[in-house]
Amino acid sequence: MIIMSKLIESDIENFVIELLKNQGYDYFFGSDIAPDGKIALRKSYEDVLIFDILKRSLKRINPNVPEEAIDYAIKQLTYINTPDLIANNEIFHRMLTEGVKITYRKGGIEKDDLLWLVDFDNPANNNFFVVNQFKVIENNIMKIPDVVLFINGIPMIVMELKNPASENATVKSAYNQIQTYKRTIPSLFTYNEILIISDGLEAKVGSLSSEFNHFKVWKTVDGKTGALRHTSQIEVIANALLNKKTLLDYIRFFVVFDKSKKEDSSGQTVVRITKKIAIYHQYYAVNKAIESTLRAAGYDYFRKDWDSTSESPGIYGLAEVKSQPRGDRKAGVIWHTQGSGKSLSMVFYSAKIIQILNNPTIVVITDRNDLDDQLFDTFAASKQILRQEPVQVGSRKDLKKMLSVKSGGVVFTTIHKFWPDNGNVFDTLSDRKNIVIIVDEAHRTQYGFKAKVDKESGDIRYGFAKYLRDAFPNATYIGFTGTPIEKTDRNTPAVFGNYIDVYDIAHAVEDGVTVPIYYESRLVKIKISDEGKKLIEEYEKELDESGLSEIERHRVKWAKLEALVGSEDRIKKIAKDIVDHFEKRLEAMDGKGMIVAMTRRIAVKLYNEIVKLRPNWHSNELKKGKIKVVMTVSSSDEPEIVRFYLTKEQRKSLADRFKDPDSELKLVIVVDMWLTGFDVPPLHTMYIDKPMRGHTLM
Repeated sequence: MIIMSKLIESDIENFVIELLKNQGYDYFFGSDIAPDGKIALRKSYEDVLIFDILKRSLKRINPNVPEEAIDYAIKQLTYINTPDLIANNEIFHRMLTEGVKITYRKGGIEKDDLLWLVDFDNPANNNFFVVNQFKVIENNIMKIPDVVLFINGIPMIVMELKNPASENATVKSAYNQIQTYKRTIPSLFTYNEILIISDGLEAKVGSLSSEFNHFKVWKTVDGKTGALRHTSQIEVIANALLNKKTLLDYIRFFVVFDKSKKEDSSGQTVVRITKKIAIYHQYYAVNKAIESTLRAAGYDYFRKDWDSTSESPGIYGLAEVKSQPRGDRKAGVIWHTQGSGKSLSMVFYSAKIIQILNNPTIVVITDRNDLDDQLFDTFAASKQILRQEPVQVGSRKDLKKMLSVKSGGVVFTTIHKFWPDNGNVFDTLSDRKNIVIIVDEAHRTQYGFKAKVDKESGDIRYGFAKYLRDAFPNATYIGFTGTPIEKTDRNTPAVFGNYIDVYDIAHAVEDGVTVPIYYESRLVKIKISDEGKKLIEEYEKELDESGLSEIERHRVKWAKLEALVGSEDRIKKIAKDIVDHFEKRLEAMDGKGMIVAMTRRIAVKLYNEIVKLRPNWHSNELKKGKIKVVMTVSSSDEPEIVRFYLTKEQRKSLADRFKDPDSELKLVIVVDMWLTGFDVPPLHTMYIDKPMRGHTLM
């Protein structure tokens, strides 16, 4: 524990160093290993790699590789030198996690091989050491980072520490100092995996490309949130994340480089690389999911340490997956609230299970085409960690063809492809055991096993869960959901098993992972005709009919409510209220707004009324205009709706504009699209004019 009286910055350094020494790290003072120091491990202050330790480590890790090949690999490390720091960092990370490609002659035969910079499977076979006051000179500029952690002579973690007793020395100033280092001594950060900033009180973890608000606290040493009650934040990071075994696991499986295309101001398409690393709740939940998947698939790999990342599912009255038997093919469900990085957790999970299960086939299932596109884009942008290109399939025939291989593949499809053409049995697509089915939003009602009778046709139909099992009888199933699960839900455990991990919205807001939600009710008084009153009475009566199925209720509900919600007088009042309110919001805070309409017709009516009030907001050009409509449109729709048709690429272009805080696009009207898995940091206001509940509302 840190004693705060008369604290100076070196005290924080020494405290961190002692914590790391307790973890088994060796320690060097920066001046001692300097070119003129008493140990002199560096020949120049420009050297950021400790070459002697690096070469000895590589020989130990790669005993069958000749010395000249090791020298060649080291030379490749020193030749990483593109103009872009993040690109350099990605090149190194690939060398680190995939091996350095080398060629050498052995027994008169030229051999292609991989040289490993780190022994990921055996932490003790690596050289971990910490250096403080590590002076670096680059382009005649000298900087001295506080603490640098090396693995096998490579500087992989940089820590900047500030004195909590100083009023101006904050965790934000530590972040700013790191940004200065990146500009002035970028060679140090070519090899960086994690950045840590602290003022002695607060301590946060981020990546090389993280903005300050994306640096996050690591709240647990062993998976329990109670850790911070009696330990400082920097101590939690040192004992948890910087634990040798955890650190190697984290670097190997929980770092992605997200590549997205974007048009710059001149209209040129540029590729932006963003380095993303796991937050604590993602790391622990994914590892628990891996263990449960191995259990469900029949492997003997199972830990008894089942500490929850946040709270035990039992707190919510939910059964836990740890009670399930080995080989039941039900890996369980992860409930992580929307906005907490669920899609990225699915990427981390897939990347790790692919390597641990020796390249199984991963089938990712969503329940809407737009969600399939969004999640696919997340996986496609992270293909490096997956070691393969994910593929979207357009038909059952394509899906069956993709699954005809013995292993491998990351395949995306929608749940609706698993509806049988005839009868109540879906064809078996594959009976392989090395298939993992990942279902997004796994608790929705269509994933049931029970038979239902269609009142109109008299046909018996089952939920999609049965047809999924028909298609993949020996696969292992895991579900991810971002919304609260009802205690009465019986379908989800029947399909996927019990709950692996829970991270609810309260934890997410407390951690700064999601923003708090503030609700304001805005009522629009309308005159209802006798016919309208009759519609309401009929609607309420039909809702009370016990024989109506849930799906049939929704059909009646939409048809009857649309007539009232979409009335001309009401739409005009709603449009005026939104325009007035949103303009006042923009005066107080620049940002974006989203309107959620009940139906596509109502969305079009709202758009028309808003542009009547503000004609300059409209533009027929995709890259211009302050307001747009984004919704599903087909060629068979009525002309008023068809005029809002967008291709997939056009929707993506609008999404990029909407996410760009500098774009003039300020307001979008949606119906179902962009409501899940769609992260827009500038979005500060949502106008919901649609009956919503459960997962849809979240």
